[in-house]
Amino acid sequence: MTSTTIPVDPFDLIVFGGTGDLAERKLLPALYRRQCAGQFQEPTRIVGASRAKMSDAEYRKFAEQAISEHVDKNEIDKDQLKTFLERLSYVVVNAVSGEGFDTLKKHIGDSKTIRAFYLAVAPALFGDISKHLKEVGLVTPTSRIVMEKPIGRDLTTAKELNDHVAKVFSEQQIFRIDHYLGKETVQNLMALRFANALYEPLWNSAHIDHVQITVAETVGLEDRITYYDKAGALRDMVQNHMLQLLCLVAMEAPSSMEADALRDEKLKVLRSLTRINGKDAAKTTVRGQYRAGASSNGPVKGYLEELGSKESNTETFVAIKAEIANWRWAGVPFYLRTGKRMATRVSEIVIEFKPIPHSIFEDSAGNVTANQLVIRLQPDEGVKQWIMIKDPGPGGMRLRHVSLDMSFAESFQGRNPDAYERLIMDMIRGNQSLFMRRDEVEAAWQWIDPILGAWEDSHQEVQGYTAGTWGPSSSIALIERDGRTWHES
Repeated sequence: MTSTTIPVDPFDLIVFGGTGDLAERKLLPALYRRQCAGQFQEPTRIVGASRAKMSDAEYRKFAEQAISEHVDKNEIDKDQLKTFLERLSYVVVNAVSGEGFDTLKKHIGDSKTIRAFYLAVAPALFGDISKHLKEVGLVTPTSRIVMEKPIGRDLTTAKELNDHVAKVFSEQQIFRIDHYLGKETVQNLMALRFANALYEPLWNSAHIDHVQITVAETVGLEDRITYYDKAGALRDMVQNHMLQLLCLVAMEAPSSMEADALRDEKLKVLRSLTRINGKDAAKTTVRGQYRAGASSNGPVKGYLEELGSKESNTETFVAIKAEIANWRWAGVPFYLRTGKRMATRVSEIVIEFKPIPHSIFEDSAGNVTANQLVIRLQPDEGVKQWIMIKDPGPGGMRLRHVSLDMSFAESFQGRNPDAYERLIMDMIRGNQSLFMRRDEVEAAWQWIDPILGAWEDSHQEVQGYTAGTWGPSSSIALIERDGRTWHES
């Protein structure tokens, strides 16, 4: 099977923070790949904007270096790279003072093409940039603006950020990006549920025992020290990525694939999450922080050593037992787990079905294990359905738990596009299906804030875990108290 690439309308993309880490590692490589796929029409321009003093030629050199480092050598085509680099230009701007925005206006001119502003900068600058864009007349009816996470530290700051941007851009022009929603396997979760008659009749509390969502990383702080120590795993991963995955698992079938139809159903899930307050937090949440250990085939420092501090209560690991108070999911726990310096890098969703009500097999046949549906988001994207079958051969009935595998790499030829490639092109098209609406973001914070408050009020300390393991022992107890166990690949 081959995918069809549909070109997008010509556009001007202005990347604020155009010399930053996100632009270097993700945005420029993603845009280059879309160039190679034939998705750009003329005249399409990409403008880097930041405080760094740089000429057009120097910015093109920066982009060329970024592509050579972050794009496979087999994907680099000299002619395509030359064409792509010719699209690039650079303008020096100061997001706070507004210096350089007049120059940016002159640089773009009176082009009637789609105008997109990508805010690959600290959220504190979102409001200032929006204001300056309006002051110099750069905002048009066909403009879009992309907001990267984190959108606030809590509900109050999230509302403030949204208010600042909403003074300039309408909700239809705002694209709040969560790159997890651009992953192929995440979108396939919707296809799996709503394009097949097999699962949906079983997708409820009558047949599902529990759901596990794990996002495990082997890396530590890397270059995010300042941000991460102020945020922690709950704000960095759970409030956005993990709650979005939970919504896709738990939501009702939307009336269509239109953006608001999808987001309406996700919002219902967020508003149905049972609040975790006060003493409940000690029973249903675990906070951890990695200590020195071994990861990625070598010794690694602990969090405090990487931070260069003797003290920090920031969590690098979170496990939560969540519940959804509605008819479909009443009594079905959702176990969420995310952490840094874990045993392996993996993101997956495990749907464990209820055991059979009665086994007709003798003890000699072996235990009948509950069916599982495992959706692997990364790495090795794919879907596994675990079932019981008879072990082949004579000599009686012996049962085995085996998986029916569907690997994306094996089933579909060709490269799987990066999430940013898909999301940027959807943004240019004006398709908001894979982007978060304002009320979604704020509903997520309404659930997260009481957990943060309970941790603070109870002075709940982080629990140490050795780097290269699956987190604190209390996270194992969290799920095993209910007679269940974590699925560990």
